Amino acid sequence: MDFTLPPEIEDYRQRVRAFVDQHIMPVESDPDAWDDYENINEAALEKLREKAKAEGLWAFGMPKERGGQGLSIVAMAALYEEANRSIFGPCTFNCAAPDDGNMILLNRVATDAQKERWLQPIIDGKVHSSFVMTEPHPGSGSDPAGMMMTKAEKKGDKWVINGDKWFITGAGAAEHFIVIARTSDDPRRGLSAFLHHRDDPGFDLLRRIPIMGPEEHGGHWEVRYTDFEVPEENMLMAEGEGLKATQIRLGTARLTHCMRWTGLAKRCLEICAPYVKERKSFGMTLAQHEGVQWMLGEAAMEINIGRLLTMHAAWKLDQGDFARKEVSMAKVAVSEVLHKAADTGIQLLGAKGYSKDTLLDWIYRYCRQGRLVDGASEVHKMVLSNYLLAEGDDFWRWGV
Repeated sequence: MDFTLPPEIEDYRQRVRAFVDQHIMPVESDPDAWDDYENINEAALEKLREKAKAEGLWAFGMPKERGGQGLSIVAMAALYEEANRSIFGPCTFNCAAPDDGNMILLNRVATDAQKERWLQPIIDGKVHSSFVMTEPHPGSGSDPAGMMMTKAEKKGDKWVINGDKWFITGAGAAEHFIVIARTSDDPRRGLSAFLHHRDDPGFDLLRRIPIMGPEEHGGHWEVRYTDFEVPEENMLMAEGEGLKATQIRLGTARLTHCMRWTGLAKRCLEICAPYVKERKSFGMTLAQHEGVQWMLGEAAMEINIGRLLTMHAAWKLDQGDFARKEVSMAKVAVSEVLHKAADTGIQLLGAKGYSKDTLLDWIYRYCRQGRLVDGASEVHKMVLSNYLLAEGDDFWRWGV
């Protein structure tokens, strides 16, 4: 593939970068703009979102006729990277998880009527959304097809759902939900997906789960479905296609994490680089010390490796490939390099890095989840091993 960005995408990239520098980064340093969970508060966010919309920097991957920019996944990769040079960037441009993955799924598979009711308000930024799959032990985790406990039973013209879920990202702020439940014991077609609203009876938010890092809007919740009724028209895709819906969503959503994390990793080096060029130790600047050069050079190299893996996977997705191997490789590599970049920044800034005087403490606590969310690194490595054992030398085949 050619990694040169077309002129129109480079223009978008430069505009996103300028917007982040001029409008979003200054808000990071305003304590009044933060909420109680270390994210931007809704009032400050709404002002930024209105500016982004006015400049045509909104919902990059959604169709133009629905208010987005209609860009390819490769183009999204370049723009998401720039967006997440700020911790508040993705939510400003409406390309943050979990809304981003939910929009991609709904845009791809929902009926026209479902898109109008459930997708359009998310694109417009009027509501947040949540994807409800993970369950407490012994329920669904990395193996939803085999372990899903939440059940949906057909009763007349409705489905009745019962079950418990947890670590549901964004649930506290969401109005639109996509829930995955078991509708049969078929090993491949036993799950189905359903759409519902926050206020529908039988759905309860039980507990906001405290986490070690800063939180997405709406936090992470334990929720319960009790005799929860869903009309037939709110089934997403066909009965038994819930696993397929999950795979469609997570394939691209995992990669959009990588796009954003690449930008955040770059920000870590942006934060520490001016300091090491000025701070002197033993008669020379830190940047002149060979050990510091090794640390910065290695982090920069690994960020670029992560970007190349991400771009390759994005290109394959644009070609219609599922890119499962490529997405898994990118997910493992980028989640690890984000942690490395944050740790490198803290180490080079010394006590200042360990303090809350920079964003590195925020990023360091945030990035630890990267090796867990949307599939733990060990699960992705298992996927890669399975491909290697099945394909042999074809694991590395050229796309001729």
